[in-house]
Parts: sequence; structure tokens; C-alpha cells
Amino acid sequence: MPQLKDIATQIRRDIVRMVHGVQSGHPGGSLGCADFFTALYFKVMDHKPAPFDMDGKNQDLFFLSNGHISPVFYSALARSGYFPVPELSTFRKLNSRLQGHPTTHEHLPGVRVASGSLGQGMSVAIGAALAKKLNNDKNLVYTLHGDGELEEGQNWEAIMFAPHHKVDNLIITVDLNGQQIDGTTDDVAGLGDVAAKFEVFGWLVLHTDGNDMDALVATLEKAKGLTGQGKPIAIMMKTVMGQGVDFMEGHHEWHGIAPSDEQLAKALAQLPETLGDY
Repeated sequence: MPQLKDIATQIRRDIVRMVHGVQSGHPGGSLGCADFFTALYFKVMDHKPAPFDMDGKNQDLFFLSNGHISPVFYSALARSGYFPVPELSTFRKLNSRLQGHPTTHEHLPGVRVASGSLGQGMSVAIGAALAKKLNNDKNLVYTLHGDGELEEGQNWEAIMFAPHHKVDNLIITVDLNGQQIDGTTDDVAGLGDVAAKFEVFGWLVLHTDGNDMDALVATLEKAKGLTGQGKPIAIMMKTVMGQGVDFMEGHHEWHGIAPSDEQLAKALAQLPETLGDY
């Protein structure tokens, strides 16, 4: 899927430029999830970028739970038509709609919930999915969560709730990059077998390589085909933090620091401009 791969490359380029431009932000997880956002927004999800409808009736919804990876979210939104691409240059700056963590106060198209605090996205998504059922809306709800984020207890209440109430129009994805701000997830608070935990609560679990576009699209499409069968779906997505920039790959240090001028130049040399820079 060359076109999708080109989009993902440009999104990665946007990410490192945005974070460098304000010397603040979270490049590591954003880079790792660029393929996921590309697959979702440019291939899999049934969504209507403009005019933006906050309620999202009769379209698929996406909620970003690990809101600190906002650079990849904003780039995907802009590149898919939610707001002008040049606005990416305002990331984290004064009076910008592109806050460090997505918020609804600025009325940025594509953002339906504030996600600065970790652990809340699944609960929000379940509520939206149940609302769609009440409204006889056949569209789906998607979410993304970090593996380190699963240490937040509210997730497990939601993980227990969704199968019990047969929330089968929900597809959640867990980014299993094994890294969080203080180190590896194994060192900070080992998660064990995440897939088995979801399965024992009654979820239908799929697995994918989150940095293989073909595999990722195939898994998301398979998940769509399994909705409506009485179970929520969880995708275990293996990614590499910092994917696409060799000196960032697999290092938790890049969770939340910005590249220097020299590091930016090295990163951009690995990420050719494919759609045009902002």
C-alpha cells in the first residue's frame, strides 16, 4: 500500500517538525503510531472530516485515550481534511487550538473529548458506543490506548463493563511498545499477558504488527467484520517507540523530549517529504 506508506512518512515528518518547533511534546509514541492513524483515517474508518459534527451521528468515531501523543493525532486530522495543514505550525504555542493534550475548549475539528488524563478513553468510548446502539446508529467506535496507560485502574472497570453489556460496536487498540516515561513497562509495573487479561474478561482479541501497514489494515478490517457478535474487540498492536527515526527507536527517553536542530536534520533525512510540508 504505497500511498498509505507515503502518508505515514509525511505524518512522521510532521511529528518531528512540530515537536522540534516548540521544543516540547511527545515524539516517541507518536512516531510509533503513525501507521495506525494512517490506516484508520485514510482507509478503515467511515468518517466525515468536513463539516465536522461533534455528535458524529452515522459515522465512525475515534477517541484518543493516551492524549500525549497528540502530534500524530493532529497530523492525521489535518492531512485527512479536518482543519488546514498549515495550522500544524501552531502546535503547543500560545493561543493555539493544538494544545499539548487534545481539548474540546478550543473547538478543534476532529477532537471529541479532552484526553490529558490517562485511563479515561475507554469509558468515554463505551458510553459513545452504547449511545449509538440506543440511536440505532450502525457505525463503530474506535479507541487507542498506551500499554503504560493500562496501569490506570479505570481501564479495568471499563474492560470488565464492556463485555458484560455486550458493547459489540467497539474496537479498541492497545499500543504495546513496552515503553513509558520512566522506563520499560516491565520495569515500572509489569503488565504480564495483556491479551489474556482481555480474553478472560470476555473480549475478542486480535493481534497485529502496528508498523506493518498491510498487516495493520488487514487486522482493522477483520475487526470490523467481527463486530455485532456480542463481544467488544481489542487489538494488541506491537509497535516500536520512535519508529522511522533510527536514533529514537525503542528508547523510552524519547517519550517526551524534543529533538535538537542537529537531531531534527538527521530525522528528516530519514523521512522524505511525500505530501508537502506545512
